[in-house]
Amino acid sequence: MKKTLLLIALLLNIAGMVRAQDTLKQQRFNFHFQQTVITQYKPSFGADYTGANSLLTGSETQSSITTTLFGGARLWKGAEAYFNPELSGGSGLSKTLGAAGFPNGETFRVGGAEPKIYIARLYFTQNFEWGTEKDTIQDDANQLGGLKSKRYFSVTVGKFGMADFYDGNEFSHDPRTQFMNWSLMDNGAWDYPANTRGYVMGIHTELGQPNWTLRFAFTMSTTTANGAIWDAKLGKANTQTLEYERRYTLNGNKGTVRLLAFRNNGKMGDYRQALAASQVNPVVDTNLVYGKHKYGFGISADQYLSKDFGVFAKLSYNNGRTETWYFTEIDRSLSFGGVLKGSSWKRADDELGLAFVANGLSNPHKDYLAAGGYGFIIGDGKLNYAPELIAELDYKINAFQKKFWLTPGYQFILNPAYNKDRGPVNVFSIRAHVEF
Repeated sequence: MKKTLLLIALLLNIAGMVRAQDTLKQQRFNFHFQQTVITQYKPSFGADYTGANSLLTGSETQSSITTTLFGGARLWKGAEAYFNPELSGGSGLSKTLGAAGFPNGETFRVGGAEPKIYIARLYFTQNFEWGTEKDTIQDDANQLGGLKSKRYFSVTVGKFGMADFYDGNEFSHDPRTQFMNWSLMDNGAWDYPANTRGYVMGIHTELGQPNWTLRFAFTMSTTTANGAIWDAKLGKANTQTLEYERRYTLNGNKGTVRLLAFRNNGKMGDYRQALAASQVNPVVDTNLVYGKHKYGFGISADQYLSKDFGVFAKLSYNNGRTETWYFTEIDRSLSFGGVLKGSSWKRADDELGLAFVANGLSNPHKDYLAAGGYGFIIGDGKLNYAPELIAELDYKINAFQKKFWLTPGYQFILNPAYNKDRGPVNVFSIRAHVEF
């Protein structure tokens, strides 16, 4: 009897330990923080002429700052909620004008440099899981630690960033920790839905399997290009985004391919219609009627070639008939590059990155700018067209315990805003990033 009692006590103790471990695995709450400061300097450069949206030709230094608090809570089985208040301030070079592939991905077209506090994200996710295969999810910003089935379906509703879920890339996605140029944040020709600050209201769904994921989002649009007010006419102003992600291994090294398609619907101005109304200094946003569409696709791939070296490539396109509404004025884009970790020089957490970008415009977009038209980020008064070519070189330094990072960088921009009559432009950067 005594042995039986001891055995029962031992089993109860083991069961209690298992329950405790399960509790630890499913994190209930988390809090994280990030702050990023980017300072950029460009020397003076030559230009035959300068327009209202041109990059200024004189030497210039500008800084930006973002500070974000990340809060997450597990509400009930499969349910999670996230809340991110954020502060941003400062400015990009030349008031964030004059280059489609703008050199600072942390700047916004907000019209003022003073710091502002706003709600970046506030969303709810319900996850439905099945199957016995599990992934261990690490505690991170907007990610509660715990176990998650490799087979699941999730629904997310609220305010979020499209880059939170779409067009991810292992080496080229986040200007706070990776390359800083706008063209390297996402597929350049994806006019991804967002307000002035880069966030959107909508619903995102995701079907996950062990080696692939299918995503779809239906989101709102703003009332104006690069605007902050949401259009209440949801049946006429909306966006749809679809992405298929396939994960695999090549010679034991992980890789991913993502195929993205999008369609934006609303009252965007049409370049050809603007030119028909005026052959000189046309204005694209004077013909704002519902029923306009912008659609396109993007392909993104990343591949580790060894544990310390990986490469990526992206290709994207949009039809380029209507004005840019959300992101930046790119209708075709190709980018590629690589990232090397510093293990061979005894700096295993440091990263050396090099990337190249070629951005282009549709024929209607070219003709509109050549006639003296302006978008919300580029326009020199006329245009001697050539593809915008960009190279970026960064070295990310683990300055303190993977919590404080310093990144000096250099960008070379040939034909800024697609204009052979201006540039080239050299941009020198230093980024300080704190996260915990």
